[in-house]
Amino acid sequence: MAFKTVPEVLLNRVSLTPNNTAFSYPAGSGWKTVSWKEFGDQVKQIAMGLRALGVKAEQRVAILSGTRYEWVAADLGILCAAGATSTIYPSSLAEDCSYIVSDSGTVIAFAENEEQVKKLMSVKAQMPTLQKIVVFDGKASGDGFVITLQELQELGKPSTQAEFEAVTKEAKNDGIATLIYTSGTTGKPKGVILTHDCWVYEGEAINEMKLLVPEDVQFLWLPLAHSFGKVLESAQLAIGFHTAIDGRVDKIVENLGQVKPTFVAAVPRIFEKVYNKVVDGAKKGGGLKYSIFKWSIEVGKEVSKLRQSGQEPSGLLAMKNAIAQKLVFSKLQDRFGGRLRYFVSGSAPLSREMAEFFHACNILILEGYGLTESSAASFVNRPVGFKFGTVGPPLPGTTLKIESDGEILIKGRGIMRGYHNKPEETAAALKDGWLLTGDIGELDEAGRLKITDRKKDLIKTSGGKYVAPQNLEGKFKLVCPYASNAVIHGNNRNFVVMLVALDPEAIMDWAKTNGVNGGYEEVVKDPRTHALIKPFVTEMNKGLASYEAVKNFAILPKDLTLDAGDLTPSLKVKRKAVETKYKDLLEGFYAGNVAEV
Repeated sequence: MAFKTVPEVLLNRVSLTPNNTAFSYPAGSGWKTVSWKEFGDQVKQIAMGLRALGVKAEQRVAILSGTRYEWVAADLGILCAAGATSTIYPSSLAEDCSYIVSDSGTVIAFAENEEQVKKLMSVKAQMPTLQKIVVFDGKASGDGFVITLQELQELGKPSTQAEFEAVTKEAKNDGIATLIYTSGTTGKPKGVILTHDCWVYEGEAINEMKLLVPEDVQFLWLPLAHSFGKVLESAQLAIGFHTAIDGRVDKIVENLGQVKPTFVAAVPRIFEKVYNKVVDGAKKGGGLKYSIFKWSIEVGKEVSKLRQSGQEPSGLLAMKNAIAQKLVFSKLQDRFGGRLRYFVSGSAPLSREMAEFFHACNILILEGYGLTESSAASFVNRPVGFKFGTVGPPLPGTTLKIESDGEILIKGRGIMRGYHNKPEETAAALKDGWLLTGDIGELDEAGRLKITDRKKDLIKTSGGKYVAPQNLEGKFKLVCPYASNAVIHGNNRNFVVMLVALDPEAIMDWAKTNGVNGGYEEVVKDPRTHALIKPFVTEMNKGLASYEAVKNFAILPKDLTLDAGDLTPSLKVKRKAVETKYKDLLEGFYAGNVAEV
């Protein structure tokens, strides 16, 4: 059955599987479950409540909240009211919120709690279109400007199902469904216009691949204000699987053990943190324990090579793998709940070595690729025929071409309508229906795409040589278990340098064991810490051409964080922001103030 809009997909899902579990979310000491019928009823109340407040077709309603069940209910309520959702990251500063609300013409905003309400109220004068705030967790204001989610639902309760379905028909296939403001690594965010057809297409394409099935249990923690999180919502509506939802990053490991998901989408930083913890834990075990760990990984890598070529281990190797599974791999698998079929990684490049390490432990990570401008999912590896180091073939219905300079161009129903209020930027990004991604890539013999770098991120040294910073940063984080992040610098310079941010937990653990006293800032300044990190930089440099090898490095006084403005909400480094913050330190490299590696 062909659907034109997101409300049509939702109504079909509720009709097909009314009693199946749609969502679960933390409540008290356990998890509360919601059936598709219960979810549909709540969405109806929210939609009709919004209509009662005067929301009209394609009018923008913002959501300022972390990932939680109410985010999805509000989003679907907005779309079923024929409105359009404008997304705001909960970490956004007040001035960024006011910019998005004003630029989008938002009339009503959902806010997660009183903290977010306070943030919006502090810039109320700068948001003339905003008429009301609906709070998920919090109290109504005396003047009616702030109401609770329950009060909104009460407004919508008297409406009949027929009235509700008539309203949903006002949504149009090519109408605005979502304005996602790209967090970007520089400048003001741009509102990406994604239509109902974009999301309908994504759900259909993911369903067609059978990557996910109705019996799956998804654990969703990704920011729903980001397109990667949002596309999983579309997939769920199309396929009907159960989603356990909780966006608290510090609860991920605990939640995985409780939910026992069969599928999880994540960003590379999560895998890097797990990898560092696992390797560091094995080393601390020392002696026999570490020897068993290393032996098991070597066995796993042999098995991984076979499986990558479509074969299974036999004989002695199969026996060794069974022992490694029992002694080592099962413990890592149990951390993820023990039922995981695979992860999907996206949003930033995943190093091939990281994917192969987890695969050696019998945990498959399927890397995918897309942009906010392409509704997140454009390419993904499949469970059969995957290849590490690539992002797989295109989704059904998506086509690509690679320009003479290597830039990847994408065309299909998932491509944005343009940037809101930015005709010049839209014209620069879209050419004859093709999206210019700004990424460099190549195809392998099986039609799988390999991303080699970000066109705008390539560093050109003063000697005219091009350096791919993401490759070097990924390599360093793989060899150094203490690294949280790394930033390669060298554009228009005569050599390449690196800023290193250390993982607070890992480095403070090391400091305690090795008698390095003081807090984090004291520890990272200590010459012994510099001596600890230096060999990892030397290791990273092995096999690199002289012009791309890191000549100097410095350890930053603080870790890079989202709150400090160093990272995007999908945990990518804001390169220019970090370079600006540590401008004096970088200049010192080239003045000869920092010792060479």
